[in-house]
Formats: sequence, structure tokens, C-alpha cells
Amino acid sequence: MAFFNKILEGLSKTKKNISNQLTGMFDSFTGANDEFFDELEELLILADVGVEVSTDVTEQLRETVKQNGLRGSEEIRQALANILEEVIDRPDQKLKTSTKPSIILVIGVNGVGKTTTIGKLAMKFTGDGKKVLLAAGDTFRAAAAEQLTIWSERANADIVKHGEGSDPASVIFDSISAAKARGADIIICDTAGRLHNKQNLMNELAKINRIIDRELTDADKEVLLVIDATTGQNGLIQAKEFKKATGLTGIVLTKLDGTAKGGIVFAVTKELDVPVKFIGVGEQADDLQEFQAHDFVKALLQ
Repeated sequence: MAFFNKILEGLSKTKKNISNQLTGMFDSFTGANDEFFDELEELLILADVGVEVSTDVTEQLRETVKQNGLRGSEEIRQALANILEEVIDRPDQKLKTSTKPSIILVIGVNGVGKTTTIGKLAMKFTGDGKKVLLAAGDTFRAAAAEQLTIWSERANADIVKHGEGSDPASVIFDSISAAKARGADIIICDTAGRLHNKQNLMNELAKINRIIDRELTDADKEVLLVIDATTGQNGLIQAKEFKKATGLTGIVLTKLDGTAKGGIVFAVTKELDVPVKFIGVGEQADDLQEFQAHDFVKALLQ
């Protein structure tokens, strides 16, 4: 229930945008005709669900209604919920952190909330009794290591950092060595969100990945891309660039509480074929929530 209540509160802006209009549609429902499906598709697009996904969802609903002879507004609404849940429900939604150590590489452009996400993840793991080590791999932004140090103190986690401008890959290498020596359960790595150009950034991430694969061959590894939900479709464009450079295993969508277009969850999952693993619905540490598709759709449509 904790997740559902957090989502219900955090999605208040999106709910006003989607849920209220859906309620209006179904309250004035006179039948599943072309006008109804056109209105639904437009509503989904405006909520940043994405044109392709919105079209697919609407067509699936149209076919479901036809095949099953659905007529009532509530049964059609439930069919819509089932279809939306299928879009974002993935079997690999949970983080894989069973090995010791496991490693989590956190990537994304500057300003999306990478450092805060890392800090909240660290607090979650240390709260569960895990020994956590943070790797300050963003050596190109002056305040990055300082911010991560503050989070390490809050979370009671170790941290490995080098001087500003040093080689990020060497930070990751030293962090892995330190984690092995200290018996850490989980390594969480920060990375740069911007270098001199995009290609340099992607090359650096590829180099870091090679070091992780070499030094932790059999370890559980997660590569989480942090996206600011308030950027909408622009965030999706960024995500496609990062996916080219590294094997993404999951998405963290931050600042969902700050947007009326929470439908970006559906677009990201469908178009990237990568599960959303966490969502941020507020400023507090426990506002970073493990994603649950059923409760998300329920909160959205309630």
C-alpha cells in the first residue's frame, strides 16, 4: 500500500490531466464508437504517452471491445487499464543485486537527478542492512563529488573519489578494488552527464563498462538511466542516445510529481524496451519508489 499511496499523491498533476478527462469521457459515455476512440487517443497523446503507444493502445482496446462484446463504460475502462498495464509490466522490473559485490552504474544528462537518485538508493540499501560503496565517477562537474559525499554521510556509505578532472574509469576501477577489500555488498557509480561533446561522453561510458565487465565478470550489474519526467519526449530522445552507448537494464524516472504528463512512463518502456525500475514522486528519501505496474495504472485511472 505504501507504493500506491505515494503514487496516488505523487501523480496528482498527471491525474488531473488524465484521470479527470477519462472520468468525463466515461461519465458521458454513449458507446464505443469512433468518436470515443479518437478522443481517447488524443487524450493519451497529450499526456505524453507517445503517438505510437497511444495508437497501439487505442487499437488494442477497439479490438478487445469488439471481440468480447464489451458495452458498459466500467468494463471498457477496466479493459483499458489491463492494456496499459501490459505496456509497462516487465518480468525484470526488480533490481538484480544478489552477488557480493553487485554493481549499479547510474547514467544520464546533468540536471535529471542522478546524484540524488544515487543517494536515495544508498539509503534504501543501507536501511536494508547492506554495506554500500559509492563511486564518484563524475569528475567533470566540480560539485558532483561534494554532493555525493554528503549523501554518503547521510546513508552511512563508503565513498571513493579522485580529484576534479581525473579519469572517471580509474575511479570506478579503484571503487571496485575497495569494495572487494572492504566486503561491500553494493557499488553504486555516479557518471558524468556531459563532456566536451556527446561522442566523448559515450566513449567514456563504454570504457567504464569494459572495466566493470573485466573486474566483476560474474557480478550482478545494473545500468540505470535517470530521466527527468518533466522533460517529456525530450527525455526519451536522450534515452535513445544513451541506450546506443551502453546496455541499459532499467530506467529511473524522477520528478513525476512535478509533471502533468506522467504518461511518459508508457512511452519510455515501450519505445526503449527497457523496464522502469524506480520512480521519483517527491523530495524525501522514501519518495524514490520501486516501480509496480499494476499500482501505477490503478493510481493513474482511479
